[in-house]
Amino acid sequence: MSIRTLDDLLAEGVSGRRVLVRADLNVPLDKQTGEITDDGRIRAVLPTLGALVSAGARVVVCSHLGRPKGSPDPQFSLSPVAGRLGELLGAPVHFATDTVGDSARSTVAGLADGEVALLENLRFNKGETSKDEAERGAFADELAALADAYVDDAFGAVHRKHASVFDVPARLPHVAGRLVLREVEVLSTLTANPERPYVVVLGGSKVSDKLAVIEALLPTVDRLLIGGGMCFTFLKAQGHEVGSSLLEEDMVETCRNLLERSEGKIMLPVDVVAAVAFAPDAEHHVVPADGIPSKRVGLDIGPETVAGFAAALKGSTAGGPTNARTIFWNGPMGVFEMPAFANGTRGVAEAIAEADAFSVVGGGDSAAAVRQLGLDEKSFGHISTGGGASLEYLEGKTLPGIAALEN
Repeated sequence: MSIRTLDDLLAEGVSGRRVLVRADLNVPLDKQTGEITDDGRIRAVLPTLGALVSAGARVVVCSHLGRPKGSPDPQFSLSPVAGRLGELLGAPVHFATDTVGDSARSTVAGLADGEVALLENLRFNKGETSKDEAERGAFADELAALADAYVDDAFGAVHRKHASVFDVPARLPHVAGRLVLREVEVLSTLTANPERPYVVVLGGSKVSDKLAVIEALLPTVDRLLIGGGMCFTFLKAQGHEVGSSLLEEDMVETCRNLLERSEGKIMLPVDVVAAVAFAPDAEHHVVPADGIPSKRVGLDIGPETVAGFAAALKGSTAGGPTNARTIFWNGPMGVFEMPAFANGTRGVAEAIAEADAFSVVGGGDSAAAVRQLGLDEKSFGHISTGGGASLEYLEGKTLPGIAALEN
């Protein structure tokens, strides 16, 4: 790829210039207090922002948060993010109460060299996500008018053809931020020539969400470990009863076909934690994966499965690869938000962290699990900020935000 980088922009000089940084500050907020519960995405953009601040740029940060319906919605305001960003940067962040209106223009105009402003949620404007190119372009015109240069550091949004991601780069000198560049470099190693054995761990709720990446990875991986809610559709495809567990009936035949074509690469749970209800305090027991009772719901992989997955990641398995050298993990092994059903995700995550391999955590719930379970982020080779974007990159899709930077 031919993409100009932040270092190229810094070499040209940015002191006194207004630089629009598209960040991914879509952090989770506590529904009761509105407080940020995980600031990982804010911290991820600090290297790019810090470099621009140190170089004297007038930094204008923009981002989305949640899924508002194209108009202001207080529950999706970026105001709390401005406060936390200021704490992490060690300097106040000016907050514009709109995106391209009077507040945005006056806030940007008032910036001094080395200062930072954050615009209100991009998705408060219909033009940000519009499929109408004229409407999206009109919003991009207004955003671009606020700056002299553009930096994309929102890898979690590069798979979206949105105004701030796809259209603004066509209107301003544009470069990739340090986070986006790192993400592309890491993921390209997984698709080009990963060191082997190469083991992929997939979880999450639905097979349909991961079908394309399974199809893309199956010919290239040495072992594919499948847990989470999606495993029950595979177990059903093997002819097992799965009780009341999550099941995509219309995907059973697809899973059966994948198993037949996998040449033994796919490894499924041998036991699961099954509960009487989907609730944090529900009665639960470990049961064989091929014998889940009719009125039980599988909410986590069992201890024997954790041990088997760990062996595939960092030890020997009969007839399989040993000591994985490259690992990609996307999707939790169970309902990790409930402590009773977090042991599978914790066990697999710890095995990945301990493996003598280059490990990539594929964003989304996997990254959230690492932080929520209190695991050391430095134990992993790379923790992606873009779950959907990571998967689409591995599927071989063209990502609009990356394509816009190449042009």
